[in-house]
Amino acid sequence: MTPTGSSNGTPYVRVRDGFRAHPLAFDAVLAFGVLVSMIAGSFTDPHGSPDGPTFGDHSPDVWSVLIMVAGAAALVLRRRNPFAVLCFTVTISLFELVSDNRPAPIAMSAVVALFTVAARTDRPTTWRVGLVTMAVLTVAAMAFGPTHWYAQDNLGVFAWTGMAAAAGDAVRSRRAFVDAIRERAERAERTREEEAGRRVAEERLRIARDLHDVVAHHIALVNVQAGVAAHVMDKRPDQAKEALSYVREASRSALDELRATVGLLRQSGDPEAPTEPAPGLAVLDGLLDSFRKAGLPVAVAVTRADGDKPLPATVDLAAYRIVQEALTNVRKHAGPDAEAEVSVVRVGRTVEITVLDNGAPRTGAARPEASGGHGLLGMRERVGALGGTLTAAPRYGGGFRVQAILPVTSRTGEDT
Repeated sequence: MTPTGSSNGTPYVRVRDGFRAHPLAFDAVLAFGVLVSMIAGSFTDPHGSPDGPTFGDHSPDVWSVLIMVAGAAALVLRRRNPFAVLCFTVTISLFELVSDNRPAPIAMSAVVALFTVAARTDRPTTWRVGLVTMAVLTVAAMAFGPTHWYAQDNLGVFAWTGMAAAAGDAVRSRRAFVDAIRERAERAERTREEEAGRRVAEERLRIARDLHDVVAHHIALVNVQAGVAAHVMDKRPDQAKEALSYVREASRSALDELRATVGLLRQSGDPEAPTEPAPGLAVLDGLLDSFRKAGLPVAVAVTRADGDKPLPATVDLAAYRIVQEALTNVRKHAGPDAEAEVSVVRVGRTVEITVLDNGAPRTGAARPEASGGHGLLGMRERVGALGGTLTAAPRYGGGFRVQAILPVTSRTGEDT
C-alpha cells in the first residue's frame, strides 16, 4: 500500500495539482510560512548564553512585527512582479538593520524574493542582481548590526543570499532543460507523424500507379479483342472464338496482377500475401506477345553486355511499366494500322527505354497527355522517383516517341 504522504499518494497529488492550478494560493501559504519563521527567529537570541542560542529572552517590538508582516505579504505577489518584490523586501530589510539594535530576521523575505528573481530570469541578470543584493545586505549587517562585522550572523546573510541566487538559477536551468526535452519529444512525435503520413501517401501513389498500369493495359486489350469478336461473330466464328480466348486470357492476367497488387495491402506475415516477384524486363516478351495478339505489331531490340548485372528491382519494374503504358497508349491512340518499336539499351550506369510508333499525327485532345488520363503522369512519377528523365513528344512526320533514361542505381540505395 502506498503511504499517504508519499509522492504517489492521492492526497499529495491533489495538493500538488491544486497548487499548480492556483499558484497564488501556494504563494500565500509560502508567505505565511516565511512570516512564522521570521517571528519565531525574532524570539531567538543566538548569543543568549555561553552554551548556545536561547529562545524567549528577546521579543520583537510592534514595529518589527509590522515590517515582518509587510515583507511576508509582499511575497504573495512574487510571481507577478519579482523585481518590485525584491526591491521592497531589500528596502525594508535595510531599514530594519539600520534602525534597530536587535534587528528581526526580515532578510528571510528578501532571500525568497531573490530566489524568485533568479528562477524567472536569465543567468547574467541573476548574477548581477544577486551580487548587488548580497553586497547591500551584507555591508548593512556588518556596518549597523549589533555584533562585530566578522560575526557569524553577518556571514549568514551573505551565505543565505548567495544560496538563494544559486538555487533559483538551478531551478531555472532545470525547468529550461525539461521544457527543451518536452519540446524535442513533441517535435519528434510530429516528425514521426509527418514521416508516416508521407510514406502512406507515397505508398498509395505507388499502388495507384500500378493499378492504373494493370487496368489500362489489360482493359485496352480486352476492348480491342471484344470489338474484333463482335465484328466477325457471324461471318467468321472461328476468329471470334480466338478473339474471345484472348479476352479470357487478358482478363485472367488482369485479375492475377490486380490480386498481386492489392495483396500488398495485407498485413505482414499474412500467409495469403503474394510472394511472386514483381514483373520486369525478364517477362517483356510475354507483354509484347499480348499486344501482338491484340493486333499491334511490335518490334523489340534489347542490348545487354555479357558483364551487365541484372537491374535493381525498382528500376526493372519501372522499365516494364513504362513499356506497358507506352504500348497501351499506342494501341488506344495511334490508330488501327500503327506499328511500334521497343528498345532497351544499357548505356554505362543508365538504361534507356524507347517506345516509337508510326501512328497518325496526334494533336489536341488526341494526344495521350491531353486526354485527361494518368498514363504519362504515372510514367513521369515513376521515372522521377528513381532520379531519371522522361521525354514524350510527337515524332516528325507522324507517330509518337517515349524515351526514359533510368539510373542503374536507384535512389533507394539498391545497386546492381
